Amino acid sequence: MPSPYREEHDHFRNTVRQFATKELAPYVEEWEKAELFPDHVFKRAGELGILGAHYPEEHGGAGGDYWFSVAKAEELPRCLSAGVSMGLLVQSDMATPVISDLGTKEQIAEFLTPAIKGEKIAALGVSEPNAGSDVAGIQTWAKKDGDDWIINGAKAAWVSNGTVATHAMVHFAVDRSAGPVSTAIGLVPLNLPGVSKGKPLNKIGQRALNQGEIYFDNVRIPNSYVFVPPELYPFAGDMILATANGGMGATFTGLARAAFEEAMAYCKQRVQGGKLLCEHQLIQRKLFDMFIKVESARQLSRAVLTYNSVTEPPLARYGVASKVYCTQVAFEVASDAVQLFGGLGLCKECLVEKLFRDARAALIEDGANDTLALVATPSLVESFI
Repeated sequence: MPSPYREEHDHFRNTVRQFATKELAPYVEEWEKAELFPDHVFKRAGELGILGAHYPEEHGGAGGDYWFSVAKAEELPRCLSAGVSMGLLVQSDMATPVISDLGTKEQIAEFLTPAIKGEKIAALGVSEPNAGSDVAGIQTWAKKDGDDWIINGAKAAWVSNGTVATHAMVHFAVDRSAGPVSTAIGLVPLNLPGVSKGKPLNKIGQRALNQGEIYFDNVRIPNSYVFVPPELYPFAGDMILATANGGMGATFTGLARAAFEEAMAYCKQRVQGGKLLCEHQLIQRKLFDMFIKVESARQLSRAVLTYNSVTEPPLARYGVASKVYCTQVAFEVASDAVQLFGGLGLCKECLVEKLFRDARAALIEDGANDTLALVATPSLVESFI
């Protein structure tokens, strides 16, 4: 389809594409084994302007529009690792926007600008050992002590960038019996006394994405670091959900496309039954069904990011719809790609095997799809009254 991008968008897209294919993809296997990718990836992404393209110039970004975010999310999976893509997405689109919107000049200079330059690493601390998709069940809590807050609790092993991050946007309860209406979000530098970290999580997919626990034992932060007080949390929570899920939709559309392109290339060179796989009618139908899924996911994810970029507040149900649909498409297309590769698709040396595992993780990541759909439905029902 014709490109929706202007010249500057195309230049940025090409920058992300070259970065992904030349500087990331050759090392993915090594990073998968290590269960993380190195700090210099963040720094390089920052140097190229990939992390900060959509942030204001006064914050150290390029002042670009939402199409820069779309291009980044769609193109990073060309590194053939959703884990690397998600680590960079958390850094630039999930754990830092609150600082940009609500931080002081000093906080922006101390945390946001270094993060979008890749000099610091950000994490988003939401899920807990007993509260995964159930955000209302958060038990990490904080109490006011003069002009400070004292935080106690733990964030689960699923905190992306968790064991390598320099700071985290932490969701915590003020009154653990009151649910979301008592929840706040505060920035916690992870070198403070009382902070400790677990080991990188050993998991089936997205192995290059560092994830691990963060523990808080009487960790003290100033009141100015609490960017979202409880009275604003319902609004901020929906905004974060809409933004994060929208980014997930675009990212896994990119993974679906990567799996489709891998399968197409293989079918154009593999001979079975005396002719190329792509010349068999059954295979042709399978490829075309995969193409339909990829393109429908692309259109939905772009439409959601477009709509929510100009809607105040952004609507979480659209972000959820994008995440649920596009991650499901990524899983189905990656599964079809494995099938087209046959026995080879089951081997660790085959890229589609890894894409399949990465896509499977996405059905749970950033909110399990079934739970997210239930969370978004009341808003959907109300909108039709």
